[in-house]
Amino acid sequence: MPDKSQGGTARSGGSAFYAYFGSSEGPMRLLPRRPPIAVPPETSVRNAMLQMNQLGNDSAVVVDDASKLPLGIVTQNDLVHAIAFRGKDMEQPVALLMTAAPFTLPADAPAHRATVLMAQRKVSHVLLVESDGTLCNVVSRGDLFGLRGGGAESLAESVTAAADVDTMARAAKSIRTRGAELFRAGMSTEALCQWMSALNDLVVMRIIELIENEFDLPAVPWCWLVFGSEGRLEQTFSTDQDNGLIFLPGDEADTGRLRKSFLAFGKAVNSGLDACGFDLCRGNIMAGNPAWCLSLEEWKRQYDSWMDTPEPDAVLNSTIFFDFRPLYGNYNLVDSLRNWLIPLPAQHPRFLRAMAEEALTCTPSLGWTGGFVYDGGRKHPHTIDLKLHGARPFVDAARIWSLTHGTWETNTGDRLRATAKAMDLPPEETAAEIEAFYLVQRFRFQQQLKADTPEKANRLNPAHLNQLNRLMLKEAFKQAKKLQLRLKLEYGF
Repeated sequence: MPDKSQGGTARSGGSAFYAYFGSSEGPMRLLPRRPPIAVPPETSVRNAMLQMNQLGNDSAVVVDDASKLPLGIVTQNDLVHAIAFRGKDMEQPVALLMTAAPFTLPADAPAHRATVLMAQRKVSHVLLVESDGTLCNVVSRGDLFGLRGGGAESLAESVTAAADVDTMARAAKSIRTRGAELFRAGMSTEALCQWMSALNDLVVMRIIELIENEFDLPAVPWCWLVFGSEGRLEQTFSTDQDNGLIFLPGDEADTGRLRKSFLAFGKAVNSGLDACGFDLCRGNIMAGNPAWCLSLEEWKRQYDSWMDTPEPDAVLNSTIFFDFRPLYGNYNLVDSLRNWLIPLPAQHPRFLRAMAEEALTCTPSLGWTGGFVYDGGRKHPHTIDLKLHGARPFVDAARIWSLTHGTWETNTGDRLRATAKAMDLPPEETAAEIEAFYLVQRFRFQQQLKADTPEKANRLNPAHLNQLNRLMLKEAFKQAKKLQLRLKLEYGF
């Protein structure tokens, strides 16, 4: 796999890790951890090892003196191996032996995100950081192993151990089954969306890894991209594929030849994912489609085209491509695309206005008298499409503001939080919007577990809800209407 691994085997950094509220859902900053060891880059290897031994920690974080931001991490096993087997000097600066740019998560992230990240990236430690990037603490694989609840550890192990697509399909089914159990047990919707998406990421990565071994892929940088709900970390029980591939040819003249090689691989991965329960995309937004298997420069030209000529159809078809995340391969390649793209939407106000105009065509299912507005027609009478007229108004508005203000979160809740600061919105207002969005998502989860056909997976008859739930759904739709009103005022509609 293209990602480097942190060396060493983790040991538990504390003995009080066993009960974390009985689950892996709470924020990791609340875990009963020893304080982290933070050392400046010039600290000697000997000094770092002494501190780890005295305090009982199995790692130390190298922190910049001026910014106080983490630069790297060293583990006890890393240092012992370097000294015993590579003859390294114990008086040299510890920074020379650190793993630079360690993986980080927000300190308020749930534990299952760390579990899956460790499995995805084959690392044994993850740094928890505050919103300003400074260090909060460190968690290790051994620490997380004792957590009960979500079961991400055992599921992740079954995924990474799968040796073929058939075994992988069974593991994917187990994830959906466990997700349904967690939903019924009351796991919060935001945490469940992230839990499902994180483990689904792992399934996709393992499928790619298995199929990659069957192909003689070109020796150029490439990366698998995910879009839409997967890109936003908002997958539900009913989901299809939205993916693509980016590559960097040594010479643009080689682009066509390279694409031909990657297309066969992409189609094989798409088929493997279909066998694991990720339905083929009806719109053919998949890496096996030459339209979405592009070089870095071709992706740039495609985004330029969408923004330069914001025709209604182009805007409608382009929206999910602004929710992309790298999933497997050369992440630096995707960082190059993202860094190029971040400032551009703000320079194309016509495009943002067209996005807002398109977003406003999809109104929440609540009439001006306060009653539900049904959209199912004769085929599905008295029903509401919760995806189209419930979740999408939140998703679209959050995306537009994220692009306007140059933030690059892809998750809807994260986008609303990030842009609220730039827009000087009251925190309680943003919290209400996010709560409303995840309430709609909760009703979607509920409906998907009941639906007997895929076309009913997002269709809800409000009459089947009790009075309290109907009132809550109406309040969620009112929040969506407030978001759309803000868009109307901003763009003068």
